[in-house]
Amino acid sequence: MFASVAFLILIQSVPVVPVTVTSRSPIVEVHEFSDAELSCEFTTEKETNPRIEWKKKHKDVSFVYYEGRFVGPFQERAAMEGATVKLRRVTQEDAGEYRCEVSAPADAVTLGETNVTLRVLVPPHTPACEVPSSALTGSVVELRCRDHHSIPPAVYTWFKDNRAIPIRQPNASYTVNEFTGVLSFQTVSRADTGQYHCEAKNSVGPAKSCRATLMQIDDVNIAAVVSGVLLVCVTLLLCVFGVCYARRHGYFSRDQTSGYSHPPKEPQDFKHTQSFML
Repeated sequence: MFASVAFLILIQSVPVVPVTVTSRSPIVEVHEFSDAELSCEFTTEKETNPRIEWKKKHKDVSFVYYEGRFVGPFQERAAMEGATVKLRRVTQEDAGEYRCEVSAPADAVTLGETNVTLRVLVPPHTPACEVPSSALTGSVVELRCRDHHSIPPAVYTWFKDNRAIPIRQPNASYTVNEFTGVLSFQTVSRADTGQYHCEAKNSVGPAKSCRATLMQIDDVNIAAVVSGVLLVCVTLLLCVFGVCYARRHGYFSRDQTSGYSHPPKEPQDFKHTQSFML
């Protein structure tokens, strides 16, 4: 009797281990078009045939592995080893947060889960560069450079005549934002004329550059501006003179402007002829 009681106490004192789910690599980083492993490991208390499900979190949650098979775009390029998913040739569409769920109906705690984040790394692509072909001295000018594909996001370096433009330069008339790729000139001068190109780089692959473009800075043509102003003034004076001349000579009389015209007068000789006949 004493032995039975001791055995029951011993059983009750053994800690119950509910279903637990873990991952060896909660964050996975791989290059685009390479293979990825989403690790999921579990232990159960009693359940010998737990149910395994994988889901991907978007705005909504979608199934990746359900009822013993892969679904959707994962059908042809995913394999299951235990509870671990192996994906072949991942793309940016595969990046995101995944959840491994293990259901153990026979356990005291019937559900366990763990999250795995997949990051798909992309090397720099050739950036799109915007360089004005010309500008006037003293004006504000912006040059833009952007690579929309690289992950992690690229940082940018601008070059003038194949020489890197320093990001921080004392008393410089420009600013460079290496994260947005914008090169801003507060006031350009003729010395800023040159061939400009931009380079995008990140930690994944080799840097990429756009083609160099000539930006020509010219002085304002004062003589041309003065001539243009004088031409406009002369044109306005001629218009005013023409209007005054037309009014003085009756071209803008009230009868003409109202659209009314007097009947033509009969010739005097015709009237005398009629009187003589009578």
